Amino acid sequence: MATGKTDGLGLDMLHWLSDEVVYNRTKPLAMGMEMKRERDTNTLHRHGKHLSYQRGKRTTNPNTSLLKIEGVDTTEAARFYEGKKVAFVYRASTERRGTKIRVIWGKVTRPHGNSGVVRAQFRSNLPPKTFGASVRIMLYPSSI
Repeated sequence: MATGKTDGLGLDMLHWLSDEVVYNRTKPLAMGMEMKRERDTNTLHRHGKHLSYQRGKRTTNPNTSLLKIEGVDTTEAARFYEGKKVAFVYRASTERRGTKIRVIWGKVTRPHGNSGVVRAQFRSNLPPKTFGASVRIMLYPSSI
């Protein structure tokens, strides 16, 4: 069993398993190198990140959140998601109605800028703690 040995990519060898090396991430990879996990393509949603609120130079507008959708890099591609429902799923500390999992629902209202970011409005504003958190953009209601 080999432990503690480090290769040059920032990965520690965890152990050998039938001629296959299993790695454990301990620090970031070198510049230009990425380890990407493949997303399941058979889902009814796309993954995105909550970037920030819509804002000006000095004021923020918490009524509108900015979301970056994975794989969407143009305004034209972002237009497809107009009207789609958005879910922010989180786990609370207290149980309600038999579960600790809760959801804040919203919808995509329009594109924002030229790089595939979209604006979304939620039933209750997302808290600032969720900046950088994952959201799910549902592929319904369909407009095609």
